Amino acid sequence: MQAALNLARAGLGSTAENPSVGCVIVDPKGRIVGSARTAYGGRPHAETIALAQAGDSARSGTAYVTLEPCSHHGKTGPCCDALINAGVSFVYVATLDPDPRVSGRGVTRLKASGISVHVGLCEEGAKETNRGFLSRVERYRPFVSLKIASSIDGRTALASGESKWITGSEARAYGHRLRAENDSILVGIGTVLADDPSLDCRLNGLEQLSPMPVVLDKTGQMPETTKLVRYSKERPLMVFTGSNVEQGWSEQLEAKGVEVSASSQHDQAFDLKNVLELLAKKGVNSLLVEGGGQTHAAFFRAGLVDEIYWFTAPKLIGQEGKPAVGGLSIDAMTDLAVFETSSVQSIGQDSLHILRKKET
Repeated sequence: MQAALNLARAGLGSTAENPSVGCVIVDPKGRIVGSARTAYGGRPHAETIALAQAGDSARSGTAYVTLEPCSHHGKTGPCCDALINAGVSFVYVATLDPDPRVSGRGVTRLKASGISVHVGLCEEGAKETNRGFLSRVERYRPFVSLKIASSIDGRTALASGESKWITGSEARAYGHRLRAENDSILVGIGTVLADDPSLDCRLNGLEQLSPMPVVLDKTGQMPETTKLVRYSKERPLMVFTGSNVEQGWSEQLEAKGVEVSASSQHDQAFDLKNVLELLAKKGVNSLLVEGGGQTHAAFFRAGLVDEIYWFTAPKLIGQEGKPAVGGLSIDAMTDLAVFETSSVQSIGQDSLHILRKKET
């Protein structure tokens, strides 16, 4: 099962809207005869690929699957039927699939066919691996990770806006790995105007895993000349805006291939919960927020940050610099958002704190 989980982890960021699943097939003599993860784009599923590798060797064997095999007909047939037809005798499932179309039906179907089924092996690892998919199905929004790269005094740029580079090359490479593992990446229009970012993954061999960019642009300032707009037909771009932008602006962007969606009133802040719900409907399981201080603060105020990746460089900028997090309007200590430290590690000359939202 650990091998299956490793396969599933390797597929993160490449399978939305489907989960990334790992499957290992073992023959009756205990030899691994098939192993696979969900294919790029979400199909074929892991079980189908692993069983094809195993062939007749799967008969009377054992399947280890990180998520309950699907039991419904979609663009492909049910994976539980594939396991039944392959003649396996045992199936170990790490965790059940909360998707209403499955939700225990896969296990029931396998048992009804005479297969011995065990659920719960390495369950916590499986839930952690597919936390994005589980969040989208159970909470109707993606799992939100927020990435910050700052000086030790919490500044992300000089007063002029210059920010290249606060952290070193190792930390930046780690940040690109985060991009590859997430389905979508979000910034505010301020970041776009200041940096004209590509928001892609530039690690060798992982370029195809660049996440879908999303921009919050309340007043309709997004220029057509930005990299994100210029390449939006090859790499879809979503822009969330207000309800009262300059006439014709949305149409001009849409003609370039941009999807524009109004998600705030002209004089009001973005309804970030609505933004996340709309992304979930598009099949986004995981979202990486990589904006400026105001965008970060908005997500914190809304209580929508699940995890923080905070890279800290051993440098000082001072109070004139741009803060990593803008105003939170906190009046009492009891109103503080509390996070738990998952890990602390050195990344080159920098440090990385990974923090998970503390459940109350």
